[in-house]
Amino acid sequence: MFADLGPEAIALLCAAALAAGFVDAIAGGGGLITVPALLAAGLDPVSAIATNKVQGSVGTASATWTFWRAGKLDLHAIRLSLLLTLVGAALGSVAVSLVDTRWLMLLLPALLIAIALYFLLAPKVGEEDRHARLGPLAYGLVAGGIGFYDGFFGPGAGSFYTLSLVTLLGMGLIRATAHTKALNLTSNLVSVVVLGLGGHVVWALGGAMAAGQFIGGRLGSRAAMRWGPALIRPLLVAISLLMTAKLLSDPANPLRMMAAGFVR
Repeated sequence: MFADLGPEAIALLCAAALAAGFVDAIAGGGGLITVPALLAAGLDPVSAIATNKVQGSVGTASATWTFWRAGKLDLHAIRLSLLLTLVGAALGSVAVSLVDTRWLMLLLPALLIAIALYFLLAPKVGEEDRHARLGPLAYGLVAGGIGFYDGFFGPGAGSFYTLSLVTLLGMGLIRATAHTKALNLTSNLVSVVVLGLGGHVVWALGGAMAAGQFIGGRLGSRAAMRWGPALIRPLLVAISLLMTAKLLSDPANPLRMMAAGFVR
């Protein structure tokens, strides 16, 4: 597949990966850019998702490293969450081949709209941490559930991590964004292993796009730390709404099909 693409197509995919890495480091949702680009390049849907996980993992790793170097990330504090995220993502990646995922398309738009409304209308979320509502084990189970979803399906997982860290652990928005990257990286890497073993990854293309993701992840994480909630909050709202619009634009989306049936 990689050999069939010309240098211009590969350059455009790498540019898409850079833009996605920047967006992903701040608010998540970079797959809105890269998955359609991979599909347009001729990959089948499963290979597009699998290859996207490879290059996306590199961008997430880049952002995680940048946040950690800046002292915004405490891996020890979320060690249990990381472990349960790994377990959840592994189970989700296995389950995706056994269970019909179409029912998620009914629920996901509503969840994304709820996230957008929370960050748009809720009291201002700043950089300061607040009181945590859950202990490490209870939050670890929540993170494991999101990890399962990320391994099983994926879109919006970064927004779900960030929302849960803000509302349940009381983290300020910058710290929540930093810790989201670590959790998201864990679930992404597990998905890469499972999908890679299944033979769905176009490794050469994923590797080429990874360079753009790496640069975009570094730039995005630095922008998030420089401008803080003033940049993160509106991007979270915009990305959540764009993902909702993208999902509902699919003619095969169950919600759209149900709406069409009511109109008739």
